Amino acid sequence: MKKSIYKSVPVMAAKQLTGLSSIAPVKKGIAYTLLACSLMLATGCESVLDQEPQTEVSEDVAIANLKGAQAALAGMYNQLQDGNYYGRNLQIMSDVSSDQAQSVGTWDFYREMDTYVIDKGNIENGNFWLRAYQAINVANNILEKVPLLTDVSEADKSNIMGQAHFVRALAYFDLTRVYGGVPGVVGTLGVPLVTTPSKKVDDSLFPARATLDASYGQVESDLLKALELLPESQKNDAMTRSQAVKGTARALLSRLYLYTNKPDQVIKYADEVLADTKYKLSDSYENIFANKLTSESVFELNFNSADQSGIRNWYFPSTSGGRGDVAAHTSFYQEISADPNDARGKMFAQNTVSNVYYPIKYSKAGNIDNIHIIRVAEVYLNRAEAKAKLNDVEGALADLNKIRTRAGVAPITSVAGQQELLEAIWKERDFELAFEGHSFFDLVRTGRALTKLTNVARKNGPPVSLSAAGRQVFPIPAFDIDANKNLEQNEAYR
Repeated sequence: MKKSIYKSVPVMAAKQLTGLSSIAPVKKGIAYTLLACSLMLATGCESVLDQEPQTEVSEDVAIANLKGAQAALAGMYNQLQDGNYYGRNLQIMSDVSSDQAQSVGTWDFYREMDTYVIDKGNIENGNFWLRAYQAINVANNILEKVPLLTDVSEADKSNIMGQAHFVRALAYFDLTRVYGGVPGVVGTLGVPLVTTPSKKVDDSLFPARATLDASYGQVESDLLKALELLPESQKNDAMTRSQAVKGTARALLSRLYLYTNKPDQVIKYADEVLADTKYKLSDSYENIFANKLTSESVFELNFNSADQSGIRNWYFPSTSGGRGDVAAHTSFYQEISADPNDARGKMFAQNTVSNVYYPIKYSKAGNIDNIHIIRVAEVYLNRAEAKAKLNDVEGALADLNKIRTRAGVAPITSVAGQQELLEAIWKERDFELAFEGHSFFDLVRTGRALTKLTNVARKNGPPVSLSAAGRQVFPIPAFDIDANKNLEQNEAYR
């Protein structure tokens, strides 16, 4: 995917453009991120520093025709690909906060997450927050401007707007589970919901947090609208798997309803995905990562030599051309590799210098590994868990065993009860989706974080425990708390 011009601008540039230099304190937060994004959409390729200071953003934005809309669409996906979002950060935030991975290098910001001493000033936490809101603001601009275009067919308008609704839903889903929590488990507040582009400096730039239910409700609303507008496929198979289509929205709905405990809805949308002939389990687990955009891919971010992924660098040690700050917990490696027939346990290598194991799912030279956001295997496991909750033991085992059999593991033929079945499904998620950004959030949403994350042994420090329930969510970044009096910090970080 080609890199887009729609990047964030420096704080000083934003101040020059909007006359914010007289407002104190000036911090880089949602207000400046959203306004800067709108300004970049307005000015196209011109240098923002060449513009006259202003407090209003021009209505003559770059989305003035089909070409501009397509450029904005590419820019929206580029926000997801950024290293501060799915290109690296969100996945590592989940991995190191769980019992799968640990911070073994020198980057203190991930170490804080690993040891549960993160505070509101953590840079990587703040970088994710900003990038997710940048994605939202590009989507908001698309949703406002595309309906007004006169040179675009109704089918193309629906496609573009459907993709914008999907990306906005994904970003709000990620923000809500990171900073808000999970209904019935932790949290009552969600995140600020901004659904229109930022155009001027006023109170709309300083939103308060919505409730947790309202935040997940926004995700649901956007996904259902995306499902209405999107086509079943894009122009070719690669685009169908790297841009949103109806199947992408259905798959994310199945995940959303796991978080909001609506098993009937999980099954409904998982059924629709798994009945779609373009989605099927890969014959080989290794093939999913050795190749790109396989039949298993529902939504996958596509990287290349001109648009590189940062994920490999953080897992691979310096002896193999990486930074090596993140490694598997030894206990997790031992568990996943205990069965010699399990293909998932073979996706690791040993760093003989530091004597730790690291995942090799992302091992392509040139840092061109793709990021899998939704795979068919997850959809099967979503459905298995929902069936288990509804006491459909036979159906749940059938879905679970599809994943086990593909991995080379013997099927489970019977369970003692619902809880044992759920635990078997959760264990399968741990192995199947390891180092794909699910682990911490799965522990939280299933109510296991406070028990599983106890006395977790670490390579370069004493064992750690997640003992405070409020630290199952991350802190709202300091720059927005300091700049926006309407924002309320999560209790554990006040």
